[in-house]
Amino acid sequence: MMDKLLVTGGAGFIGSNFVLYALERWPDAEIVVLDKLTYAGNLENLKAVRDAPRFTFIKGDIADEDVVRRAMAGCDAAINFAAETHVDRSILFPREFVWTDVVGTFTLLEAARDLGVKKFVQVSTDEVYGSVDEGAFDELAALNPSSPYSASKAGGDLLALAYAKTFDAPVLVARSTNNYGPYQYPEKFIPLFITNALDGRPLPVYGDGRQVRDWLHVRDNCEALALLLERGEAGTVYNVAGDCELENIDVARRILKALGKDEDLITYVKDRPAHDRRYALSCERVKALGWRAETPVDAGLAETVRWYVEHEDWWRPLKGPSFDEYYRRQYGGL
Repeated sequence: MMDKLLVTGGAGFIGSNFVLYALERWPDAEIVVLDKLTYAGNLENLKAVRDAPRFTFIKGDIADEDVVRRAMAGCDAAINFAAETHVDRSILFPREFVWTDVVGTFTLLEAARDLGVKKFVQVSTDEVYGSVDEGAFDELAALNPSSPYSASKAGGDLLALAYAKTFDAPVLVARSTNNYGPYQYPEKFIPLFITNALDGRPLPVYGDGRQVRDWLHVRDNCEALALLLERGEAGTVYNVAGDCELENIDVARRILKALGKDEDLITYVKDRPAHDRRYALSCERVKALGWRAETPVDAGLAETVRWYVEHEDWWRPLKGPSFDEYYRRQYGGL
């Protein structure tokens, strides 16, 4: 049981879903959110709990030592969601990824060590392993990142594990597969395709669209991460997977079918550099703690489509001029 938990990046997609879940799971715990509120951080995600007595929000950068120590003071646990996460943007702006994902993680680890935090979960990604043609990566697999994003996340992971070894810090790493669900910024695959389809705009599919991803509903991931905060072993890596492999083109078609839209909206575009072909994880360690992904992809995807249909007031302001500028740069004239 924890008394006070720091959630960095708690206004982002997975982070905000985790905050909402954590306030339910631990009814006596205080939750402190530290978030820089970059383009993908949104306080509207936390609107339902902003005035809750057990919730505190602090705006700041995880690479800023002073604000990190202020946010972490008195916390007995911390979980780090704060990161630059979009592969496409990492190709355009790699410096920002190294700053947040490596320097920011270092700053958090230093503060946690000095302030005596009892458990620190570093949230990472399956992309640090790179692509696999057959089988699945377990937690002992070598890291082979392909993009500045996955490389920066791998750097943060290795720092976290080094702190566990060198300083006996109570740090563990969770590597999750592709999350989907409510509150995901619309540059990412599923919300981009849903919102584009709603507007009758093309769905930009890279290459032949047959890249394979494992899909994990965000609430299932939140349950796994909460369990790791409670029972995870320091110095250990835990993979978290949905056991649901789908080709990108299949996901696109499912979205269009759910919305009653024609597949003519699918538009194949030039593949991005170093695009990994397939991700797959074995997650027996977290399963041994009693966790399983519970959300069937058909139900989860239908629920997610419905959420974006019903929350146009949330996503439409996000697809404004700055989004359009990025979109034109990434996808050309689409």
